[in-house]
This record gives sequence, C-alpha cells and structure tokens, in this order.
Amino acid sequence: MRKVQIITDSCSDLTPELMERYHIAYAKMTTILEGRSSPADLAWTAEDAHNFYDIMREGKRITTTQVPPEEFDRVFRKYLDENFDIVYIGCSLKQSGSVNTAAVIAKKLAPEYPEAEIYCIDSLRASLGEGMLAMEAAKFAKDGVSAAEVAKYTLEMRNHVREYVAVHTLDYLKRAGRVKASAAFFGNLLGVKPIITADADGEQTAYKKAKGRAASLAEAVALLKEHIEDAAGQTVYIAHADCDKEELDAMRQTLLDEIGCHDVYTAYMGPIIGASIGPGAMAIFALGEEQTFRIGEE
Repeated sequence: MRKVQIITDSCSDLTPELMERYHIAYAKMTTILEGRSSPADLAWTAEDAHNFYDIMREGKRITTTQVPPEEFDRVFRKYLDENFDIVYIGCSLKQSGSVNTAAVIAKKLAPEYPEAEIYCIDSLRASLGEGMLAMEAAKFAKDGVSAAEVAKYTLEMRNHVREYVAVHTLDYLKRAGRVKASAAFFGNLLGVKPIITADADGEQTAYKKAKGRAASLAEAVALLKEHIEDAAGQTVYIAHADCDKEELDAMRQTLLDEIGCHDVYTAYMGPIIGASIGPGAMAIFALGEEQTFRIGEE
C-alpha cells in the first residue's frame, strides 16, 4: 500500500514542532502589505509575530490571498515524486477558496501520476482547528491505511473539532468578510466582547457575547467544557494573536483546572489568520461532540 502524506496550508497555524512530530507539510498562502507580497510562513519567532501584530496595531491593513496554484503544484509534486498519496486538508471554504484550487491542480496532475490518489478536503475550520484535524488525520494514517480511508475518517471527524474564539473586536473579521453576525454583535459598545465559533458548515459566526475580556475568556472555557469529550485523554490547543504571557498562562491553568485535560499546547495565530482576526484574539480548540449548530438556527 502506498504511503499517505497529509498536507495543510498557512491557515492551520501548526508550529514547525507539530508539523515535524506528525510529518505534516503545508502549502503557503500570501500576505500583502503596502503592495508587497510575502509568503505566509508559519516558522516565525515570537519577535516576528509581535512585529506583525504591531503593524496592525498601528492601523496598517494586511491583506491575504489563498494558496497560489503554482504552490500547490510544487508541494503536491514533491510528495507524488516520492510515491506518496496525498490528503490535503484546507481552510474552510467559507474562509478561503484554496480547497477548490487544490482540487483543480490535483485533477491536472492526475494524468502524470496515474497510480496516485489526491484527496482535497474542506476542514470546515481554520487556525488550529484546521491544524488539529490535520494532526488527527496524520495519526490515523500512521496505522497503514489507504488515502481513501484517511479522507473518509477526516470527513467524519471535522465537525468534532470544537473552537471558541474571544476577540476584542469584530472589525478586522468584518472588514475581511470572514464572519457572520447580527448587528447586535457590532459596535463594540460598553466593553461587550464577542465569542466566535465555527458552525456545522464551516461559517465563522459570532455565537455569544460577554461583558469584558475576562468574562469572554471564561465563557469560551465554559463552552468548551460543555462540549468536549474525553478531556483527560487529549491536549487542548490555544492559538493567540500576540496576547500577554500572563493572560496565556492564566488561560492554560484555567483549562487544566476547569476542563481537566491532559495538556495544553499554545501557538501563535499565523499571518493569514492574524491578518483577518486582529491583535489580541485568543482561541481554544479540542475534540468534542459533533457540531450541529448552523447560523440562523436556535
């Protein structure tokens, strides 16, 4: 049986350590600042991340693009030439068109690699939600199963990735067209802070709101606690947009105490997610009950 390579993209926010641990590759998206394009590299330092978010704090806008076709061609060929089948797990189609682009490139490459299989999967998630799904797929692939089986497993798992994101403002997401919310969530009135989740179709939506930052973080933890499964057997992941160390340490301890999880892993939100969500966002991710909520449903 052919080996299976898991590939994701810059929206996954996987650290180099996690990608090495689970043998995951990624295709790079692009950021644009003042007309200059740069690959959205996830191998950045704390200083790199701080400088990036400071640019946004200064009021400058960073825009993003999906994975270019030539980048998919390059990454896919690398593993096809090494006789791998491929399962690409991309950012939610509600947030990026990269999965569709990947499918076009996969179809183009098929005649050149007739024995290979390439599956392109919409994760319905972003940031470490997408990254978690890629890690789960990589762990499953280690058991020597086929690419088709990995793809099937990934599709079954994707709505079990639960995410809750506390943000200071929806302004960045609104400007980037990355969030659905009623008018009640906009305006930043009286210190009200939104909490975002991904619905069953992969749409990012303002789901709850709380008065003040501390209350919004506590509500995110409460929501995860309500929906997590096998907390003691898993790692909860934090992705953040240059939050204070003290705040991150407090969140880590709260998750250990309140959720009872095995461990907590913290990583920066990378350039693509960061450009869309803005400084100070903090997200928590874990596996749990299947997400069935859809925007507009009670």
